[in-house]
Amino acid sequence: MNPGKWLRSSSFRLALIYMALFGGSVLLLLTFIYWSTARYMAQQADATIEAGIAGLAERYRTNGLSGLTNTISERISRKPGGYSIYLLADDDFRPLVGNISRWPRGRATQDDWLDFRLEGEGWPAGEIHRARARAFQLRGGIHLLVGRDLHELERTEQLIVRTLIWGLAITLVLGLIGGSMMTRSLVRRIEAVNQTSREIMSGDLSRRIPMDRSGDDFDELAGNLNAMLDRITALMEEVRRISDNIAHDLKTPLSRLKNSLELLHADSHEDEDTESRAALVEQAIVEADGLLSTFNALLRIARIESGERHAAFAAVDLPQLLHDVVGFYAPLAEERQQDLTLQVNAVAPVQGDRDLLFQAFANLLDNAIKYTPSQGRIKVDLSEQAGHTRVTVSDSGPGIPEQARDKVFRRFYRLDESRGQPGNGLGLSLVAAVVKLHEMKLRMEDNAPGLRVAMEFTRSGD
Repeated sequence: MNPGKWLRSSSFRLALIYMALFGGSVLLLLTFIYWSTARYMAQQADATIEAGIAGLAERYRTNGLSGLTNTISERISRKPGGYSIYLLADDDFRPLVGNISRWPRGRATQDDWLDFRLEGEGWPAGEIHRARARAFQLRGGIHLLVGRDLHELERTEQLIVRTLIWGLAITLVLGLIGGSMMTRSLVRRIEAVNQTSREIMSGDLSRRIPMDRSGDDFDELAGNLNAMLDRITALMEEVRRISDNIAHDLKTPLSRLKNSLELLHADSHEDEDTESRAALVEQAIVEADGLLSTFNALLRIARIESGERHAAFAAVDLPQLLHDVVGFYAPLAEERQQDLTLQVNAVAPVQGDRDLLFQAFANLLDNAIKYTPSQGRIKVDLSEQAGHTRVTVSDSGPGIPEQARDKVFRRFYRLDESRGQPGNGLGLSLVAAVVKLHEMKLRMEDNAPGLRVAMEFTRSGD
C-alpha cells in the first residue's frame, strides 16, 4: 500500500485529530496532577515552618533570648543536614546562630515570607537550592529567620515535569502508531471497495465487494453495496430480456403489417376489387392497433410504477367495483360456456385508484376466462380475513406451474414460448404494478385443478 495515500486519507487525519484531543487531555490531567502535588507540598512546607515558629515562640516567651538561642543550636546540632533553616541575627543582620551563613537577600511579603536561593550551604559547589522562610524582629533589634529548604520539593516537581513530558510523548507515539494501524486497516477496506468499483466500471459486472463477516459497519456497508449491485444486475438483465421480448413480439406484427401494406400497394396498380383492398386495410389497422396496445400497456405500467397515480386515491367500494368487472366479462364467459360466479361480503371501503383496480381485476378475470376450458368454473370472491380485505379469482383451467408463478409477472413473459396464443405478456405485469402501488399482497395458489390468485389489501379506508 502506498504510504502517501493513507497519510493523505481522511481516516488518518481523523486519527490525528483524536490523537491531538487525547494528548491534550493527558496534558491537562498531568498538569493538574503537577499543580496539585506542588501546591500540596508547598502547603506542607509552610505548615512545617509554622510549627517550628510556634515552638521557638513558646521557648522565647518562657526563657527569653538565651533560651531561644539554645533551642536553635540544639535543633541544628540534632539534624545538621536537615531541611530546616534557622538564623538569629543582630540589628545589622550579622549572624549570631544558625545553619546558614548570611541573611538572605530578597524582599519579604506583607506577612514577612521570603523566597530565596541557597548556595554553598553544606552541599556540593555550584548547587543552588530554593528555600522559603518567615522573618521576625524581636526586642533589641534581633532578627529571627525560620524556614525550610525546598530542594526535595524541587526534585519532586522536576520528576513530575519529566513524567509529564514522557507521558505526553509516549501518548503521542502510541496514538500515532494506533492511528496508523487503524488507518491502514480502513484504507485497505476502502481500497477494496474502490478496486471492485473500478473493475465493475471496466465491464466486469460479476465482481462484488469482499466481506470479512465481522458484522461491523464496513461489513454492513459492503453487504448493502453488494445487494445494490445484485439489484442493478437483475434490472439490467430484466431490461435485456424485455428488449429481446419486445423485438420478438413486435417482429411478427410488424412483418404482417408490412406485408399487408405491400399487398395493398401492389393492388393499387392492379384492377382488383374494392372488397379485397378493404380487407387488407382492415388487417393493417388491426396490426397497428395491436402495436399501439402493446406500447400503451408499457407506458401505463411505467406510470403506475413511478407512483404518479397516488394523487387519484380515494375510497373505493369494492363490492360495486367487482360487480362492474364481472358484469363486463359475463357475456364472454357465457359465450365460452363457462360458469362465472361472484360472491361478495360486506367490507369496509379501501383507499385506492378505482380505474387501476378495475383494470387489475379485469386482467385477472380475462386470463381466467382465456385459459379455462368450456364448461369450466370461474369464481370471484370478496371477503375479509383477520381485518384485511381479500379478493380472490379462481378458475378450473390448467393453472401455472409453481416454478413459473414468480416469472409470469415479468413483462412479456409467456408460458406459451411459441407465442401462438393472443396477448402481449403484459397483463399480469400491470397487475403486479397496481398491487405494488396499493401496497397489497399478491399470491398465486393451486386451486386443484386450476389457479387461485389472491389480492389482499393491507390498508383499509377511513
